[in-house]
Amino acid sequence: MSSYWTVIYHFFLTGFPGLSTQYYGPVSLLLLIVFLAIAIDNIFILVLVYRERSLHKPTYLIFCHLALSDLAFGTVTLPKIISKYWFDDSVVEYNTCFVQMFFVHFLSATHSCILMVMALDRFIAICSPLRYSAFTNNVASSLCGVSWCLAASWMVYVLMNAYGLSYCNSNVIVHCYCDNHSIIRLACENIRLITTIAFVGAMLFLLVPLAFIIFSYFAIFFVVMRISNLEGRRRTVSTCTPQLLITLLYYTPRCFVYLCNFLGFSFSLPIRVIVVMLYSLLPATINPLIYCFKTKDIKECLSKRIKMTKIMLVLANAELHDVY
Repeated sequence: MSSYWTVIYHFFLTGFPGLSTQYYGPVSLLLLIVFLAIAIDNIFILVLVYRERSLHKPTYLIFCHLALSDLAFGTVTLPKIISKYWFDDSVVEYNTCFVQMFFVHFLSATHSCILMVMALDRFIAICSPLRYSAFTNNVASSLCGVSWCLAASWMVYVLMNAYGLSYCNSNVIVHCYCDNHSIIRLACENIRLITTIAFVGAMLFLLVPLAFIIFSYFAIFFVVMRISNLEGRRRTVSTCTPQLLITLLYYTPRCFVYLCNFLGFSFSLPIRVIVVMLYSLLPATINPLIYCFKTKDIKECLSKRIKMTKIMLVLANAELHDVY
């Protein structure tokens, strides 16, 4: 039996179950566009915050950590599934699959924790503004660093449990990337305990930050309602809008799926894969747009840069006109 267990040296990704081969080209092109959007948008945010000293504030440093996690998630998950549909390459080497699994869940858990740090930033800024000066760049960066470390330590434990199993049932992963559930269900051992531990850990990283975020925004809501000046109330709410939109974009579809499962509503396998891909990749694609269009300081920086670019183009055209 043990020799049979050693047969699996690689896994096969099915991608979107039931997808006809005639759609492989359009799907791979769509995924490539999504990947390029994630890469360009999030790198743009990282470079912008790095170059603009006026954005060297806790809020924007937290945005950078979110952008980095979004960029990493797209880089980890999309190239392989694009390769599957573009070059008909479904094979994932055994160890590579576990590495991808590690980063998929590690980055997701990190993102959730950083959203909690973001809520803390707004909570202190609005509910205790006199203490906000203590929430420095170093404090924000340290809390984000702790988020990365906590998620990594949990995923090392999950990875070691999954990697130590013997696999013999199948090597076909019905998903667009390697994730913990899809891998360990292929094991030929009893996985109930490992599945339970992984699920409890995932729920902790999802629900503990969510509980704090809900508490924070309820507290912010009551503070805002006590502001008598309508303009002051609007201005205060506007400082929370980007964070709230980003948080809703991340948590709403996940909570909806978990609630459906809890209530006994089940999705077909193709729909489930599509839904997971949507709520995994949509935030990474849209978050940079929220930073740019819903954040006052970033909009002002972009506006100044656009004006400077226009002035430089006008001056360059004038010089060319003088030359000729």
